[in-house]
Amino acid sequence: MYTINDLYDLEHTAAADYLRQFTYPWEALKGIKDLIISLGEKLPKDEYEERSPQVWVHRTAKVFDSAYLGAPCIIGPETEVRQCAFIRGSALVGANCVVGNSCELKNVILFDNVQTPHYNYVGDSILGYRSHMGAGSITSNVKADKKPVVIHGIGEDVETGQKKVGAMLGDFADIGCNSVLNPGTVIGRHTNVYPLSCVRGVVPENSIYKTGGNVVIKINMEA
Repeated sequence: MYTINDLYDLEHTAAADYLRQFTYPWEALKGIKDLIISLGEKLPKDEYEERSPQVWVHRTAKVFDSAYLGAPCIIGPETEVRQCAFIRGSALVGANCVVGNSCELKNVILFDNVQTPHYNYVGDSILGYRSHMGAGSITSNVKADKKPVVIHGIGEDVETGQKKVGAMLGDFADIGCNSVLNPGTVIGRHTNVYPLSCVRGVVPENSIYKTGGNVVIKINMEA
């Protein structure tokens, strides 16, 4: 339930071919910088403006003057990067996304239609199609003891061998306001996380993560 195929529809990202090389999403984190540079050099100049070295912005994107775009990064079509957003670098941001006021992105892939609209930190993470992070929710990407991150799966633990791993959000995942996703958190497709949650491990798809870590499976009302 936490492979790339389990979590993502690859039709909604420019990183599709790159991601197909891997089984698990965190395996792709180390190569995001090189991926962006490779993609950026091939972008059509009539569609993308290279605003500074290795910073490519689609001509339909809206970037506020106070936003900072660090290299390398790609900002996709119709995306909005709002006031005081801080893109530190190695950020591949898809089409129709929102990077909101005072948000920080670092070493990330945002699929199309992702929203990080208010005061979010997203680092060393991959956010799937139409996923959403509520105001103040963040991805924690380094353990307090600085040891390699372990994915605490259901019935098994998976060693990543990496010291920096944030969160992997499946398509349509919705994270409630002021929640913290601990290093190595995986949120399944169509899963909701309650506000003020502290999440660790793998949360299955089509479920609700409630206060206190109680997870319930959504009922299909049409069945």
